[in-house]
Amino acid sequence: MSEITLPGAETVVKTAGTYARDLLERVLSTFLQAFIAGIVVTQPLDLSMWHAAAVGGGGAVLALGKGLVARWRDVTNSASLARGV
Repeated sequence: MSEITLPGAETVVKTAGTYARDLLERVLSTFLQAFIAGIVVTQPLDLSMWHAAAVGGGGAVLALGKGLVARWRDVTNSASLARGV
């Protein structure tokens, strides 16, 4: 029977930290992009800034979900669905 080798605790913590930073960056950038897009859409339609914030928050929640799915799909340090990232 072959022996199973596991990574050390330090490697696991570094990997989790890298993934968390990547995911946080993606979620925050998605929120900001969606918020700015929401402002562009809400101004001509005379909607409130809170509607723009809700649009941005919805986009960020979807980005968080996609990042978690990417993590479950493949064991990587990235929140990307692209292979090799």
